[in-house]
This record gives sequence, structure tokens and C-alpha cells, in this order.
Amino acid sequence: MTTYAIGDIQGCYEPLQRLLELIHFDPQHDQLWLAGDLVNRGPQSLEVLRWASSLGDSVVAVLGNHDLHLLARYYGSSRKSKSDTLDSVLNAPDCDELMHWLRYCPLVHLSDDQQWCMSHAGIPPIWSATQARALAAEVEQILQGDQSQDLLRELYGNAPDIWDEQLTGPERWRTIVNYLTRMRFIDTHCRLDFSAKEGLDSAPKGFMPWFEASNTQTRLIFGHWAALNGNIHHNHIEALDTGCVWGGQLTAMSLNNKQRYAVPASA
Repeated sequence: MTTYAIGDIQGCYEPLQRLLELIHFDPQHDQLWLAGDLVNRGPQSLEVLRWASSLGDSVVAVLGNHDLHLLARYYGSSRKSKSDTLDSVLNAPDCDELMHWLRYCPLVHLSDDQQWCMSHAGIPPIWSATQARALAAEVEQILQGDQSQDLLRELYGNAPDIWDEQLTGPERWRTIVNYLTRMRFIDTHCRLDFSAKEGLDSAPKGFMPWFEASNTQTRLIFGHWAALNGNIHHNHIEALDTGCVWGGQLTAMSLNNKQRYAVPASA
């Protein structure tokens, strides 16, 4: 059995199928880890969700910020953005079933042996992988329960921008989600910056890429940051968003040997 991790798909279903063919993915024997942002901005979000949800235990997908935005739109907690390409999902006859599946995806996935951990934007250096998994579970429990609409309504916003264990309620939920789905640059106190979204040279004064401050011994997988093009220099952290939806590539990596495979956005 081989376990592969795939970066942000964002509705790029056709490149995804070429990538699966390239790695000879066999759902009877292999497993896929999807690093979040399955949907939006690309043309075939509906097809991606139908494919992922049909594979059962062969797929583990963590929630990205675009996936949460889709859930917020479904539950009426958010309005349509100019760049959204989600109408095909929301108007689909099987939308309810797909949203149920998406709502039960985790924010953090930690392997049984705790050697590998995946979240959409990464794990802040102040949290261990096991702590991140526990904090993610707090939010997941709410998302999967009767307060899901309250949670999705409160997710939007940049404050608080720093973790405090004493946070409660919507501020705690929002901060956990922002670290796990929106993080790029942090300062020495792990304060988040939300203004810079480009490459490493766009870091605001006093801020650095979150992974440069990480001394994790658990191997981490993240997506989210297309401007990195999958290139960082850290022995234990793997960036997999290579900007397929922006005309780049869709990338998979084998967790067995860290070999990477990629296909271009356009055939």
C-alpha cells in the first residue's frame, strides 16, 4: 500500500485525474491524503467533491478555507464572493449529501503512528501535532453538531490574531481555524499576519514564514500557499500547493519515500 498526499485541487478535476493515472492510484490498496481546498476558483468543484466522497476510507481530506467558505454559503452564513465558482455544487441534486460529507472532514489529520500530520495551512510552532489535533477536534465537534451555523457565521475575521489558551467561544474557534487554514507569516510570538499572501520576500517587517520557526519532529504536510510553489527547505515539512488553479501544477507526494509527482494544469 502507498499513501499519497495531494496539494490544493480547487476544482481542477481534469488535472487530478491525470495525476491519479500518473501515480497509478488504486483505491483498493492505496490511500490519498488531500491537503484542503478541494473546491472553488477552478471549474469542476462538483466533480471533485463527488469523486472524493465516493472513495470512502481511501481518502482523507482536511478542510481548507475555501471548503469552509462553501459550507458557510450552504448554511447561509456567508455571501457569494466575486471569485466563487461554487454554484454548480450548491445547485446540485446531491448537494445535501456532499455537504454532509464535507462537514465531517477534519481540520487536522494525524497518522496512527503520529509520524505524519496534515493540515491545510500548517501547524503553528507553539502547538505540537497532537495539540493541534486536539484543538481541531474542538472545532470539528461544533461543526458536526447543532451549532454548525453559529460556528460558520463567526469564522470570518482576523481577530484575535494570536493564540491564548484562555480564549473561549467564537474567538477561540476563529483563532484555531485561522492558524490551521489561513496561516502564512507569523512573528516571534506566533502572531498571525493576514496581509501578505505572496512569496517569502513579501514578509512584513518582524514576520517570518511559520515553518521557519518550527522544530517539529512530526512530519508535516500543508497546502494553501501557492506562491511557494512547493519549495521550502525543512527536513520535516512538505509544501504541496503548486498553484494548479493558477496555471501551475498539481502535485502528489508519496509518504512512503517522499517522491513527488506532478502534472501541468492544462493537458
